[in-house]
Amino acid sequence: MHIGAKHVDLSVGGSGGNGDDGEQSSVASTQSPDRFAESKALAAHYLKDNIDGVQAIAEHSDQTTQQFVTKQAESIAEFIDELVQRVKPGLDKAELENELKATIAAQLKRRSPAGRCSEKTEADMFNSAVRFLKWLCPGSDSTFSKTNEKHIYPCFVELINFVAELVVRPLLDQQPTSFDEKPKRLIRSYILNNAKSDKAEDKHYINMALKCDTLNYTMGDNAEYDEDSYLISEACLKANDEWSDERPNYPCIFAVVEVQPNSSDAKMQDGFSQLVEHSKDVYRNQHNRHFIWGLVSGGSEVKACVFGPNFLLASQFMDVTSTAGRLELIRFLVNWSFCEPSKLGYDPTIRYNYKHECFAIDMVNSNGQMLTQTTYYLREVVVIAERVFGRHTRCFVVGEQPPSLDENSDNSGDILIKDAWPEVSGSAEDDMRDESRLLKRVSDGLAGRSEFNGLYPKYISGGRMQIQNAHGDSVDDTTRTILGDTVWAQLGDLPLRAHMRIAMSGVGEPLESVQSIYELVVVIYDVMRCHMGILKHCQILHRDISEANILVRRDDTGVHGMLIDFDHSIDITDEGYAVRTEGAGTRPFMSINNLEDNSTKRTALDDWESIIYILCWLGTFGWNRATQPSGSVSKMAIASWNDYDEMMNANSKRRDMDSSRIFTEITKGFNPNIPHISAFKKFVNGLRAVLIDDHDDPDMRGAIFDKNIIPEESDTDDFLEDDEGYVRIDVYKAVRFVFDDHYQMADLSPEDKRL
Repeated sequence: MHIGAKHVDLSVGGSGGNGDDGEQSSVASTQSPDRFAESKALAAHYLKDNIDGVQAIAEHSDQTTQQFVTKQAESIAEFIDELVQRVKPGLDKAELENELKATIAAQLKRRSPAGRCSEKTEADMFNSAVRFLKWLCPGSDSTFSKTNEKHIYPCFVELINFVAELVVRPLLDQQPTSFDEKPKRLIRSYILNNAKSDKAEDKHYINMALKCDTLNYTMGDNAEYDEDSYLISEACLKANDEWSDERPNYPCIFAVVEVQPNSSDAKMQDGFSQLVEHSKDVYRNQHNRHFIWGLVSGGSEVKACVFGPNFLLASQFMDVTSTAGRLELIRFLVNWSFCEPSKLGYDPTIRYNYKHECFAIDMVNSNGQMLTQTTYYLREVVVIAERVFGRHTRCFVVGEQPPSLDENSDNSGDILIKDAWPEVSGSAEDDMRDESRLLKRVSDGLAGRSEFNGLYPKYISGGRMQIQNAHGDSVDDTTRTILGDTVWAQLGDLPLRAHMRIAMSGVGEPLESVQSIYELVVVIYDVMRCHMGILKHCQILHRDISEANILVRRDDTGVHGMLIDFDHSIDITDEGYAVRTEGAGTRPFMSINNLEDNSTKRTALDDWESIIYILCWLGTFGWNRATQPSGSVSKMAIASWNDYDEMMNANSKRRDMDSSRIFTEITKGFNPNIPHISAFKKFVNGLRAVLIDDHDDPDMRGAIFDKNIIPEESDTDDFLEDDEGYVRIDVYKAVRFVFDDHYQMADLSPEDKRL
């Protein structure tokens, strides 16, 4: 039994459910005929190009330490500049080799030996220099073309590795005087370039990939954590046993490098799109990543890129053929070796515990203060963040004590930690959208109401996360904290997102564990029964009914549904809640109101509308491998419900929901190989008929009926007169009518027909 939406096999990065919002992949994501087309659309939508200060995001937060790091970078750049100056027109090969060897020997005499950090010899460094100088010195080698990607790969690799070698060989007069002035890691390139990773969802090529080689100075035999224990994922620990350092593997990749033949807008856009594509697999495999770094090279011009929950930022060009451009790139690479793990994009509150051979996860209380006594110990990852943009929701099953190393011990966890990056407003104390606050209110409001037990997660603790800076001060972990004020000021009205973490109880299985159409309907029924109970007793509207937010629970009485994820929920007693529509739902399942971002008051009907979309989606694409269609579904009308253009998406849904006749074209596309699909079609058509009528009138959306179509056998107390000759049926009672009377399956036993 799992807590959360899906189990993840950590050894392979998992195939579990994802927890992202508007960019959330659907059940049918594996059916996409062109995964790269989605990446191109995302890159075009989120990219903010030519941002000043992107490289500075990786600077150490302590000013004194950063000044030391900058001097180190400048000395490395001067070394490489000296090598560039040795490449002169008319110099024959032998003379050039002698010049380069002499320069390298002289420079290394001025520097400390690398010691155990490197086995590179002067000869190795000479060979590296010969390769990268072809790129840095145009025209120095007639066989080299800076517009040929395959020519650039080895040059870029050697430059990065050459810089790493010099990071551990500081000048004799620039030795570190404190622990902070020692490099914590070396950024090196994998040996193979333009290679495939065995851990990719799709077997696409990676131009280049970078990794972090940790330098441990204080790790003793009994130490629980080393300085870079934050950089480790469990998948990476296992990956290191499976692969050499030659081939890139997503569990361990720090950053991806894309190389294009030139720096035209079109080629650079292709490079950004490729980074988006690869970043998906990094997030899938690394559950402790806040954001991801990348580099795009267009010929000899390089841009630094950073991917966060709702941004893709690219720096100004760094031209490696110029002194200034090389210095900027080298300073950026060196910063990565010295900065705090949080500046690399890793979560400093998730770290590997060597003593107990598990991961430790810190929690915060509702006031945002770090509590060391609320450290939990990871048992398994049940929801992964596999998308580049969105809330990056992850769920971890944890225990209050470290797991026993005894193989015969029961190490199951009984607590779920949800980790996400939702949009926030104001301070933690004033943020009315704080999910931890809303979930606590749900838990309090439904306490004592046994009919809802097991249908929702119960709050334990949680709130907005904080991290410590270099001075030991606690600061809110937000996108603004990540980017810094200089970059943030250039981003206009970019919504602020904050790192939220909530501990809760509630055991469930993924929706894919549903074993039949009957079980699916029962689960949906329970979920919406809980939804209406929360609305009635807690005055909270969920607003993100999606397949990822519906779990399955089994007990002695049978199968049940569970509603989770209150990221988008709103307090309906809060003045003005109806017009707060940002991020309201998951794209294929969003109501027309939310897609159009209109001023129509949001009600439970918007969430019921989402249920119709979910049922259609599952009927078409299935909910697990056994129910997925065998043929292509990309040209079906329902595919437009996942359109990134929200108005086009809304128009498609408005068209498809307009009448029963048109809507049946959607249900005709249900997978005929799913058992009892005919009964399911009848059920979904009936549900739409109950919930949707007079669809063209914005003020009359919802469960609105002409008197003539009221079922004669229905209780008239379920209906209300209005001023225009219509009657509004109580939504929940109307749906119950459909569940009870429209859904019939002859092969179900009487006790199964409990609806």
